[in-house]
Amino acid sequence: MNGLSGTAFTLLGEPVKWADMIGNGFGLVALGFGWRRSAWTWPLQLLSGAVLIAAYWSGHVPGLIGKQLIVVVAAVWGWTRWRRGRQQTGDITVRFATWTERAALVGATALGTAAVTWAFLHITETVYHPWAMAYIFVGTLAAMYAQARGWVEFWIAWIAVDVVGVPLAFNSGFAFTGLTFSIYFVLVLLGLRAWWLRTRDTRPVTDTVPQGASA
Repeated sequence: MNGLSGTAFTLLGEPVKWADMIGNGFGLVALGFGWRRSAWTWPLQLLSGAVLIAAYWSGHVPGLIGKQLIVVVAAVWGWTRWRRGRQQTGDITVRFATWTERAALVGATALGTAAVTWAFLHITETVYHPWAMAYIFVGTLAAMYAQARGWVEFWIAWIAVDVVGVPLAFNSGFAFTGLTFSIYFVLVLLGLRAWWLRTRDTRPVTDTVPQGASA
């Protein structure tokens, strides 16, 4: 960990830590596997999250640390769901969420963001940009939940997180993270298109998978 916390190079006048660079590199590869609906996206996301926690640990950015903790926990859950789904159906089924599911996801994200912001403001005084940090924390959870369910809206949720995450990363001194998030934004748009087209190749379903299976 001491080696990962060292500086690899300087970007835009900001030092880039090895952990920042390596963790985001794993994240980019994981995004590519997610685009192809491969279950390998989950272990790579888990590894990316673990490395990035080391990068953010001393930066007073609990929202970014919390985001990666969510990534690690959700990656285990999502990996399990996708493996079950592939075993039962032979493929990973993707679909658009229903309006009820969308409303629930947006509502839970809004309430969660308010609750986490309140916690940041009342429990600790070392959090910079508490609303933004809380939004990233909760938004990441929403996005990964949607991905595990196989909802196309997962890509839209990631776009919403990156809109706040990119400028926040640059302002917090994590230039490489900000640059990587910018690349994520482009790849997420392409992934959204790929999953969107994929829904035309599958039969409509009322739920992502049969009971007890993966999305």
